[in-house]
Amino acid sequence: MYTQNSSRIDSDTTHWLSPTEICQELQIPLQTFYQWRSRGVGPRAYRIGKHLRVSQADFEAWLSLRSDPE
Repeated sequence: MYTQNSSRIDSDTTHWLSPTEICQELQIPLQTFYQWRSRGVGPRAYRIGKHLRVSQADFEAWLSLRSDPE
């Protein structure tokens, strides 16, 4: 599968998360995820058919960039 940036994602080994799963993991409302997405600050999401999905690797990378340095 190719994205807009022409980067390749191996869909056979990629674990995909739904916005609901991400919100459960972060304990945030679903609306917050969509607000982040509209502002361009959320994790990279892909439209797969009619579904919005985030790869586990992209989510973890996005999360690690936001860790609080102690």
